[in-house]
Amino acid sequence: MAGMGSSNYWEDLRKQARQLENELDLKLVSFSKLCTSYNSSRDGRRDTSDTTPLLNNSTQDRMFDTMSVEIEQLLAKLTAVNDKMAEYTNAPGAASLNAALMHTLQRHRDILQDYTHEFHKTKGNFLAIREREDLLGSVRKDIEMYKSGSGVNNRRTELFLKEHEHLRNSDRLMDDTISIAMATKENMTSQRGMLKSIQSRVNTLANRFPAINNLIQRINLRKRRDSLVLGTVIGVCTILLLLYAFH
Repeated sequence: MAGMGSSNYWEDLRKQARQLENELDLKLVSFSKLCTSYNSSRDGRRDTSDTTPLLNNSTQDRMFDTMSVEIEQLLAKLTAVNDKMAEYTNAPGAASLNAALMHTLQRHRDILQDYTHEFHKTKGNFLAIREREDLLGSVRKDIEMYKSGSGVNNRRTELFLKEHEHLRNSDRLMDDTISIAMATKENMTSQRGMLKSIQSRVNTLANRFPAINNLIQRINLRKRRDSLVLGTVIGVCTILLLLYAFH
């Protein structure tokens, strides 16, 4: 390495590094636009026909693969140039300028690291979008194939689903009816206990005051009549609910 001690060699390396960095910057901008347009075109074509999307997707995929290879090659070249610059800074003749050279080398290394990170991030996002869209496309295709299947099978499936839903509604209605009946039973049991207690007290008073006995008998007759009416109404309502549930 006879020329490593000359300043021209260092300047040539810096020139190569700046040129590669400029090319990488332009490539990464185009690469990012390609990935963005791929995602946008996917969203805009979901409700269109399948002929054009296949052509566009194939073209964009080829462009993505080509640009990925080009960027990887540029990153490899820039890495090689940085390695040569590092070797130059370690040469004995560059010791007096080592601080300035190391500062320049570190700046180029930071740029290389940023470009590498940006490339892998953009590439990873693109691959994730493509994988997701391919999966969704496969699912949509399966759904379309199912919809375009036998009309008789689809009709039977719809009838089964409707019948299943009807049974679920009937079961839910029966549960509600049973809950209402149980609540009514508990309420009536509680009221009957209260009425028995009251009746016991009234009977005690009636035994003490015979004039009240006739009034109590009338009240008991009216209570029986009201109980019969209430029982009839509850029975009719229950029958109507059962008829509606199994209609």
